[in-house]
Amino acid sequence: MLGLGNPGAEYEHTRHNAGADAVVLLAARHGLVLRAERRAHALAAESVVRGRRLVVAVPTTYMNDSGLAASACVRRFSVADPGRLVVVHDELDLPVGTVRVKRGGGTAGHNGLKSLQSHLHSTEFVRVRIGIGRPPGRMSGADYVLRRPSRADGEALAVACELAADSVEMVLDEGPEAAMNAVNGR
Repeated sequence: MLGLGNPGAEYEHTRHNAGADAVVLLAARHGLVLRAERRAHALAAESVVRGRRLVVAVPTTYMNDSGLAASACVRRFSVADPGRLVVVHDELDLPVGTVRVKRGGGTAGHNGLKSLQSHLHSTEFVRVRIGIGRPPGRMSGADYVLRRPSRADGEALAVACELAADSVEMVLDEGPEAAMNAVNGR
């Protein structure tokens, strides 16, 4: 599982780092310590959770180069089928705090997903999308996603990161379709 975001303290807990925040949360739930995987361009941990192999990773690359880390992690951890990769990311097209699971699809202009598509030569990975809403007024999307959210939005995103972590566990336990049915109907 790969949680998309940007490295560095200035990007911590911004809207664009919602995916990385959810993965860090999931790792903590299972007592996993994310360590630098230099060749994978990511912080990563591997364990067996509920009888299944779980690899969690957060790229150390910037969002626009997430595919570099994704392809390196796929090689490093021997993930041959793109459908077994779960990517957690922010989504402008969903209301703040909404979580949705889907398999495959387009990039919707998301630079991290564009980079994954370019490096993996596939979009058939499973996505756990965390809604961050649209920018207000005439604010650019780039400015919006790189800002920390308001208190209310921050609280909604914290709950959404919990639900995203739950969703990843459901994908692991029951498969993507079961997760889509359970999560997307909320």
